[in-house]
Parts: sequence; C-alpha cells; structure tokens
Amino acid sequence: MRCFLIAGEASGDLHGSNLVRGLLAEDPTAECRCWGGDLMQAAGAQLVHHYKEGAVMGFSDVLAKAGRLLRNIRACEEDILRWQPDVVVLIDYPGFNMRIAKWCHAHGIRVFYYIAPKTWASRAGRNRKLKAWVDRLFIVFPFEVPYFTQKGIPFVYKGNPLVDAVDGHPYARPVEGRYVALLPGSRNGEISRMMPVCMEVADRLSALPGWEDVRFVVAGAPARSEADYAPWIAGRTDVDLVFGRTYDILKFADAAVINSGTASLEAVLTGTPQVVCWSASPLTIWVARHILRVQDHVKYISLGNLCLDRLAFRELIQEDFTADAVAAEVQRLVQDTAYRERMLADYAGIRRSLGGSGASRSVARAMIEELHKQ
Repeated sequence: MRCFLIAGEASGDLHGSNLVRGLLAEDPTAECRCWGGDLMQAAGAQLVHHYKEGAVMGFSDVLAKAGRLLRNIRACEEDILRWQPDVVVLIDYPGFNMRIAKWCHAHGIRVFYYIAPKTWASRAGRNRKLKAWVDRLFIVFPFEVPYFTQKGIPFVYKGNPLVDAVDGHPYARPVEGRYVALLPGSRNGEISRMMPVCMEVADRLSALPGWEDVRFVVAGAPARSEADYAPWIAGRTDVDLVFGRTYDILKFADAAVINSGTASLEAVLTGTPQVVCWSASPLTIWVARHILRVQDHVKYISLGNLCLDRLAFRELIQEDFTADAVAAEVQRLVQDTAYRERMLADYAGIRRSLGGSGASRSVARAMIEELHKQ
C-alpha cells in the first residue's frame, strides 16, 4: 500500500505521525510519503515538504499568502502524480486539502479525509464537496457522528487519537516551582495577538499577594523560533520559553491560558485547569460574521466544551479577551478549589466521550479495510 498524507500544521503533524505508526503496524510493507512535519517523518513517513512553509491563519493571512499557497498546491499535485499512491489521506487543514481532494477526485485517485473540516461550525457548503470528492471521512469527535449522519456523508468514527498521544507521553517537569502555562498558538497571527495580553496578565498576577514566585511558561510551537516570541519576553525574568514539551508544560501547571485549538483538548486530557482565549484580525472577524455565517447551533469554540455540550471552562473571545478578564479567571482557577474540582469532574465526562485507547491504529486498520474494498 502506498499512502500519501498531507498535514498543514502542528496538530495535523501529531495526528499524522500516530496514523503513520498505525498504518505501518497494520501493514509493515506500507509506504508512506507526506507533506507534514518532523513527527510524521520520525514515525516512518518520507517527508518531502514541511508544513511550516505554508501555514496561514484566517482570511487576511490567506490573502497575504495566496501566491505561495497556489504554488504549493500545484507542487503537491505534481508530487502525487509522480508518486502514484493508492490513496491520499488529507489531515485537517481544509483550505489546502479541499483543493487537493477536488483534484484527486478528478484524476481518479482515492481520497480519505482524517479529521474532517469543521463544517458543523462554518462553511456548511463544504459538505456537498466532501460528499462528491472524498471517498471516506474519518472523524474524531463524538458530536460529529449525528451531524455527518444527518448530512448523509459516509464516515468512520474510532475515537480520538489525542487520548493515546497524551496518555502515552513520558512526563517530566519542565521547570521548577509553581507556574502558569501560556499556549498562544502555533501561527504568527495567533502569537502576535495572544502574547501582548498574556504578558499583561503575567504583570497583573505577579503583583498579587502570594503570586510573587509564580512563573509563566510559554509553550513554543514546533514551527516557531525564539525570535517569534522575543518582542514580548525579551528581558523578562519571570517567563520561560520552552519548545517541544507542550504536554509536560500542561501537566505540571497550576493553570493554563490557551489559544483555542487542539491544545484546549490536550489540557482536558492532562487535567489542567484552563481558560480558552481567542481573537482575530478585524477582517477575519468580519468575514466570519458576514460571509462565512458561523452556524447558530455551534455554541462554543473549544472542542472540550463541544464534546460536553456545555461550558466546562470559560471562553474569552475577541472583545472579552482582555488582561483583566484573563487574570481574574486564572486567579480563580488556582485559588477556588471547588471551581477547579467541578472543572476536573467535567473533564472526566469529556474524556469518556472521546472513547478509549487505540484510536490511531483502529483508524489505520479501517483505512486499509476500505482500500481492500476496491
């Protein structure tokens, strides 16, 4: 079996790496080639293009980098044609991967989509395209089961691969003493909007009685460097920047301030009290509200809250994302024992909804079975 995988960001690289391991475990003769990252390469895939060369965030970023994206799409198509895989596995990253799905379908190449586009949140029109261009969806959230069933799109659900990734990690404390974890995201746009507020939060908290010795640990994103964070942390003695140890940073933190995304679900699985924060450029917000028309039934932006279908932890979005609001919430997460315990009880419910262990290998097995149906 020849499998061509495409992931466009850090979370996709993580899930792709576990999927590659599952594919090779189920079929030791399998060949995997990828547009992905270091983790997929370490898992056994041949890496031909790194995701950090093309990651974008939001509509304004897409406009700014449109030329590069189009060149990458053409290069990816040419690479697929040369390599002639049995299947192309698309992992999240819909702005890029939906174009590849259309192209593959037109060229008679089988397409599996792992971690489906979040059409339940926005761009529901993509469902028609998924149905036309993708041979099988492989979904990872329990609330997607009734949604895609109702839309009539064939799917497979085998649980969420993050459970294995988090539970199987060899944990070690990243820094000594008490600290608050700061996870500002993996893209430049996210970092530039999160970090200034996070540093204000650090200043406010450090001025409180009993917080003088509390540090702040920034989880550096895999595709970023120290230079990406330097404008905000240079010269600060209360902030540590740590790369490659996100799970460790979450596990031992008193609390976490997290940009909405996979990290919020990772905090659930590590048992870390959290507040989720998100903001975007005015153009991206305008597009989301007036063109994309985010669906009314989606009440939350965090995956954990969506799994539970109610707020397990707070979400401070756009205008609500202020230093005062974040600092007050972090203080409550650390000092209000009953509040923390209620949150951790909700975490247990979220974990149950994600299924048990072995999701990545189960998905790999299901993919191989689908290919054998030809």
